Amino acid sequence: MDMDAFFASVEQLTRPTVRSRPVLVGGLGPRGTVAGASYEAREYGAKSAMPMGEARRRCPVAVVLPPRFRVYQVVSRQVLGIVREVSDVVQQVSVDEAFLEPAELAGADVQRVEEFAGALRARVQREVGVVASIGAGPGKQLAKIASGLAKPDGMLVVPPDEQLELLWALPVRKMWGIGPVTESKLHRIGVNTIGELAAMHPQDVTSLLGQAVGGELHRLAQGVDDHPVAERAEAKQVSAETTFDHDIADRETLLAEVVGQAENAHRRLVSSGRAARTVTLKVRDSDFTTISRAETFSSATSELHTLSAAARRLLPIALPPGTPVRLVGVSYSGLATSEQESLFDHPSDPEDGPAPEPESAEPAEAPRPSSRQWRAGDDVQHAEHGHGWVQGSGHGRVTIRFETATTGRGVARTFAVDDPLLSAADPVASLGVEVDQPCGGGGR
Repeated sequence: MDMDAFFASVEQLTRPTVRSRPVLVGGLGPRGTVAGASYEAREYGAKSAMPMGEARRRCPVAVVLPPRFRVYQVVSRQVLGIVREVSDVVQQVSVDEAFLEPAELAGADVQRVEEFAGALRARVQREVGVVASIGAGPGKQLAKIASGLAKPDGMLVVPPDEQLELLWALPVRKMWGIGPVTESKLHRIGVNTIGELAAMHPQDVTSLLGQAVGGELHRLAQGVDDHPVAERAEAKQVSAETTFDHDIADRETLLAEVVGQAENAHRRLVSSGRAARTVTLKVRDSDFTTISRAETFSSATSELHTLSAAARRLLPIALPPGTPVRLVGVSYSGLATSEQESLFDHPSDPEDGPAPEPESAEPAEAPRPSSRQWRAGDDVQHAEHGHGWVQGSGHGRVTIRFETATTGRGVARTFAVDDPLLSAADPVASLGVEVDQPCGGGGR
């Protein structure tokens, strides 16, 4: 089960005014990245992981909102609570995706599985208010692929005797474990579909992709998938790395590769619905010596620019200029399910200055603004009108739309930015219901 455009869908749920409108969720600054795009925005060509500036150019009518990971976590727990009621075996993959293996469907025919999936989708929509797509098949990979093909707002059940027909016609990139590098290697030898990969001799696959990876991908391409559905321990970190075909010594090229791996790891971080306090850069030189350097922030963040800038700062610390490098990797740890605004801006590039010493001194008190600043998308509480969100502000005024998931489209009202009846609100209150939340962790 995979939730459709999850971050944007939750924003549309809790802010009825933007339902059925293009919505982009992500960083609002000049270097912001799209964390989620509604299907209405995708029709314009905007999509996740795209620079926000480009997404806004493609979809100038989009409503742009900052991510609210605490709200996404709460909605995720509500959905997963329903899933665990109907299946005794569940594996949550990310904040918006899970595998389930209901005992009652063992040996069931297609009609029975479709009835189960339809009932589950309807219950999630009715009780939580978001849309899920479901794929089913004889194996986790096929179920995952089927859920993707069923999007948006659909389901696809693939019986065992039809799995190879469906699987083999798909591009190799649809498979687990095949990213752009592996896809490029396969394309260079004329392998474009999963069926063409399945038809290769096993030794040719392992020679090209390695013994472990090649063998696993070849089995999956042939429909052999024995990966169990089982709960996994929560990851302590998320990471991404790449090994170059030839050693790289040019500094600018290496910095570009570091940023690329920071972006790859960031996609996994956002998918897990978490933020990170520590960025670690791993490099391996031409002598196979591995060096790691890390930087820790005062609070967890999911902002791509902040994370990738830290990774860039760490490269000259890890290696002297001109050192040939064969591998770079970036990992994020110190993971939290919510984030707090940092009191300080981090330098954007290595040239801006040395990295701050982690937690080495008492931080000074943050300067107080001369007047209250409201950001578009911020949650607000008014003493008389209740919960709302900022639609815009400027010239000493702020416009608030008062609505939650349970109110329907609300009324917009304008106030002075320093109106004493206005205060910052808990984003979770936008769900419009009382929600039990786990202890700990502030954040917005």
